[in-house]
Amino acid sequence: MSAAGQVQKPRKFAALRNKDCRPYLFGAALAMMADNIEHVITYWVLWEKFHSPALSGFQVISHWVPFLLFSVYFGSLADRFDCRRVIQVAQLLFASVSVAWGVLFVTGTLQVWHACVLLVLHGLAGSLWGPGEQLMLHDFVGDEDLPSAVRLNATFRSLGVLFGPVVGSALLLGLGATAGIFVNVLFFLPLTLFLFRTKFTGHTRDHGVPRARVGLMESVRVLKAVGSNHTLVSMIILGGLGSFFVGASMQSAMPIFAHDLGAATGTGSAASGEGIDGASLAYGVLLFANGAGGVIGGILLEATGRIRPTVLAAVISTAVYGVTSLCFAITTSYPVAVALLLLGGVANLASMSIGQTVVQLLAPPADRGRVIGVYGVSAQGLRAGSGFTVGLLGAAIGVHWSLGLSAAALCVGTGLAGAYALRGGKSVPVTTTV
Repeated sequence: MSAAGQVQKPRKFAALRNKDCRPYLFGAALAMMADNIEHVITYWVLWEKFHSPALSGFQVISHWVPFLLFSVYFGSLADRFDCRRVIQVAQLLFASVSVAWGVLFVTGTLQVWHACVLLVLHGLAGSLWGPGEQLMLHDFVGDEDLPSAVRLNATFRSLGVLFGPVVGSALLLGLGATAGIFVNVLFFLPLTLFLFRTKFTGHTRDHGVPRARVGLMESVRVLKAVGSNHTLVSMIILGGLGSFFVGASMQSAMPIFAHDLGAATGTGSAASGEGIDGASLAYGVLLFANGAGGVIGGILLEATGRIRPTVLAAVISTAVYGVTSLCFAITTSYPVAVALLLLGGVANLASMSIGQTVVQLLAPPADRGRVIGVYGVSAQGLRAGSGFTVGLLGAAIGVHWSLGLSAAALCVGTGLAGAYALRGGKSVPVTTTV
């Protein structure tokens, strides 16, 4: 049967209609919000105490390098064991790190090495969570509604990213860093408690599928198997291109763009008479637009149901993300910049959710966690590299040029990855049979 013949019209918001998946989505959003609340509070305290640019750089590295180094291994843990317990361990690690921060704040004993250890543990918790979560989503809804589950999970996570800084700032201002970081622990509890209640383990649909052992040789075997599938490789490459060339560095460079665009608008205390600096206002709006694009994109994609999880859709959405990033780097118009960030957020969410869905649907059930781990190495771990492609290069030639060149490289790489995916055959079915 052809790929076209296997496509069924998707149900809108199917994952939210699923009584087992719905509470997971809300719990994951709260946990992701807590993740970002911790960043807001701890980054502020660390800067106030140490004023160390090197430590600020380590904050980014420690968050993403664990994905680069351990995603495949953590995927093998998800393949082998009950994913509920794997995720609960990750949530417990998140909460323990928040408690440890609070204790160090209370006692006034925080040192740089303490911060480095806790930042690494926080990054490990995030990388441990990822593969188990994707297996749980598949177990909740099956192949048919998996695109909805992956897309809505990404949307709810974007909500957590969007509201994390808002809630974190409110806790920091209203309760202070110490009380705020202890309160943050509570946001990890709903997901942790829900996982005690659900019957799904991440493996209940895989009847009779043997579980491979956890080990280096098993991971190498999976890497070889993945390399023989052009579609899987292209999805992994696409995820890595966006992460490596743009990744997290656009957000870290946003103050520079906000200053330039804020000045270009002519706003500020002198112009507005409100005593609000134009660059500060521009910064807040640009950050909000950057996060809101992912939320809006997820809702629109679910509401319309028009974009299917295909190689072509992944390539086009990644290309749009590259083009909008390029245009954002060179525009001097503040309204245009906001619009580009919104559109880029939509395209980025589409690209990542489609890639994740395709990888899951094509992965052998016994190795799904490892294959997802390989994707995580590329789509998450390579975000550490964007500190070089945009950050360090920006220090040498200017952030506008560095982001522009990086985005152009993303566009070229996307075209090459798309051509590679279709080489040697016609279309590869990535949707479920009905």
